[in-house]
Order: sequence, then C-alpha cells, then structure tokens
Amino acid sequence: MYYCYLDTPIGELLLAGEDEALAMIGFPKGSMRRDPEPDWIFNERPLATARKQLTEYFAGTRKEFDLPVALSGTEFQVSVLKALQDIPYGETVSYGEIAKRIGRPKAVRAVGAANGRNPIPIVVPCHRVIGSSGDLTGFGGGLDTKEALLRLEAEHTHDLL
Repeated sequence: MYYCYLDTPIGELLLAGEDEALAMIGFPKGSMRRDPEPDWIFNERPLATARKQLTEYFAGTRKEFDLPVALSGTEFQVSVLKALQDIPYGETVSYGEIAKRIGRPKAVRAVGAANGRNPIPIVVPCHRVIGSSGDLTGFGGGLDTKEALLRLEAEHTHDLL
C-alpha cells in the first residue's frame, strides 16, 4: 500500500492506495484519524490523481470525482458506499433515504454503521448524509469537519448553474 499526505483546509489528510486506486482517506482527528501502517510505502506518484482531484474539490472547482477507488467491506456495506456516490454535490440525504435507495428501507441503523465505516470519505461523500430531522450526525472526522465540507459545497453550488 502506498501513502502520502495532502494539506487541505480541514487539515492534513492521509491518502493510501494501491495500483493507483484510492483505498483510504484518513482525517487529522476524530474516529477516522489514521496513521500509515508500518509496511506502507511513502510514494505520492500512485496517488497523484487523487491528490489533484481532492485539491480541486477543496478549491471549489471539482464537483465530481473521477478516479479509481477500492471500495471494501461486506456486500451490504459496498452497496451503501455505492449509493453514497450518487448523492449530488451540495445536496444532503437522510440515512433512511439511502436505506430506501438500496432496497433495504428498514436497515437505517445498518446504513448508518456502514456510512461510519466508509474508508474513503469525501470521495465517497458520507458527509452528505444527515439525520432525518435535518441534524448533522456523527462523522469520522468530527462534526466540525462535516460542517466545513457541507459549507464548502454550499458556497460553490452556485457554480453548477
């Protein structure tokens, strides 16, 4: 596994992947804070596309990611991650809506758990999932990070028109 770091407005992100497919983004704090494993190799080249697209995202010029990702987890978890990728930039949906979209309307808690284990936040936009009441709910990078990502997208949504 290769890894590198990317400085962003929300702090330094840890990026990791293999064969140019992004497999993990680690936040600088929160439950999704990550450190490189001892056998990982520091190398920015395999992650150059991910670095470029994330930089564009934080600059407000990229609304969709177009890079190879290595989704991991159970079949159910991967179905949730794929559904997250369909949430448009600048929009939010509830956990219940994701459960309906994957054909498991009663699996709201399981959707929340799968969302919380998302290894590739931002690119697989779990920050766009909110509680049914509209409240921001748990986020692996901390609620302030989730709020910052949603605010960034709200500021640049007008660019879509």
